[in-house]
Amino acid sequence: MPAQTRSYSVLPGFKLSLGYTLFYLSLIVLIPLSAVFIKTTSGGWEHFWATISSPRILASFRLSFGASLAAAAINSIFGLMLAWSLVRYRFPGRKLVDSLVDLPFALPTAVAGIALTAIYAPKGWVGSIAAAHDIRIAFTPWGVLLALIFIGLPFVVRTVQPVLEDLEVELEEAAASLGAARWQIFRRVIFPALLPALLAGFALAFARAVGEYGSVIFIAGNIPMVSEITPLMIITKLEQYDYAGATGIAAVMLILAFVLLFLINALQAWSIRRIGRSA
Repeated sequence: MPAQTRSYSVLPGFKLSLGYTLFYLSLIVLIPLSAVFIKTTSGGWEHFWATISSPRILASFRLSFGASLAAAAINSIFGLMLAWSLVRYRFPGRKLVDSLVDLPFALPTAVAGIALTAIYAPKGWVGSIAAAHDIRIAFTPWGVLLALIFIGLPFVVRTVQPVLEDLEVELEEAAASLGAARWQIFRRVIFPALLPALLAGFALAFARAVGEYGSVIFIAGNIPMVSEITPLMIITKLEQYDYAGATGIAAVMLILAFVLLFLINALQAWSIRRIGRSA
């Protein structure tokens, strides 16, 4: 009789590992998120709709998501430029610049907010120069955008940088030998290889910016209908003991963020498949 072959799992005790993983995921992620939606329904549909449709809440949604998308887009451009400079060039202070990229990761968000406010306030170093030209940065939506750019930049740089380091220079040299110009090399050889990582960095920067509170709360000024972010509205509802209203705002914010991240990830998957077909 032929010997029976047994299939072995890569991980020993796969069922136990999978069960522990699902339990941990449910305990940390699924159950808290479910509690948000359950608590939202406790106030009734009318209270939920009245909360999320109020002009003040809608203004905070527009500011939070609009500034987060704008900050992620700006970081995608300048983060790519910074990662390119760190990988492709050697200059004095390169290691120092590379270390400073991670500063927003280590710096407490409240400290970042205070520092940005001190610099860009009307009496700050940069803010005073801008105020002389009738430009206000702090205590406006521009201040919110600035803070979100500050905290989101490392995500793009650290996502794109390893891909740039692994990118074969021989491909660029081959394209140049065939007569391709610099812009054609970047557009047809380099950028398609960087696009999935760039989209991943964009998604991470956006996700980080949507829920940011500490670094924004100081420089925003919290002016109603002007510079109030959605996390501040949630805190305000909690201080008023309106827990159903707070979770209602959080639920809408969660759904919108999930939809946007789903679209970004779908675009990233499409770009990876496109690169695979062309390779």
